[in-house]
Amino acid sequence: MGEILVKLVIIDLIIQLTVSGVSPACGRAEYLIGQECCPMCRPGYYVLEPCHEFINTLCVRCPSSTYSDVPHGPGSCTSCTVCDSSLRVKRACSFTSDTLCEPLEGHYCTDPIKDGCRGAVEHTKCSPGQYVNQTGTASRDAVCGDCVGDTHSNGSFTSCRPHTQCELIGLVVLREGSSSYDTNCGQRQNTCAIVAGIIAGVAVLAATCGAVVFIYNRRKRKRIDQPGAYGTD
Repeated sequence: MGEILVKLVIIDLIIQLTVSGVSPACGRAEYLIGQECCPMCRPGYYVLEPCHEFINTLCVRCPSSTYSDVPHGPGSCTSCTVCDSSLRVKRACSFTSDTLCEPLEGHYCTDPIKDGCRGAVEHTKCSPGQYVNQTGTASRDAVCGDCVGDTHSNGSFTSCRPHTQCELIGLVVLREGSSSYDTNCGQRQNTCAIVAGIIAGVAVLAATCGAVVFIYNRRKRKRIDQPGAYGTD
């Protein structure tokens, strides 16, 4: 009775394996079709016609822009991945391997896969008043830090720079610095020289005007003193 029960269990197991498409009689590089174990197609090929009787599996090269990277039975090749706008081709698709993508310059991967990437975004850009604390790479975003005290950065510096001390270089402050820009320095204005220049300019202008009036009056008197300038009785 016990032997009969064991046989029934084995038969039931064989039936279940056959229905599920797996047969203990088929090798690792074979697939079951009906009651026949057929050789799989090698990577880069697909099954055009399964084996039957004494005819082997008929395999054909994958069409363009498709691939198969493992031995397989019936089924089509897989379409090659197309890199999206944030990525570029790292390795082109072949009959036996899919396309591998990598982030564009200035981007980092947000959806990594083995040896490649499926999605990326642009590195964070630091704002004026911030410095680049950590430069972005293909696998991580940039990190910004804030300038404090008497320092500044336009957003592209890798560290905050101290404000220029105008008095140390013989200049005066024209605009105070902030966290986003440096102090603006310029030449010291000489007030006395400016006033003297204005006075000298006014004096030259007055002398010119006086000379013009003098010449005009002199010519006018000459015309009056000439004989016949007025009618005779």
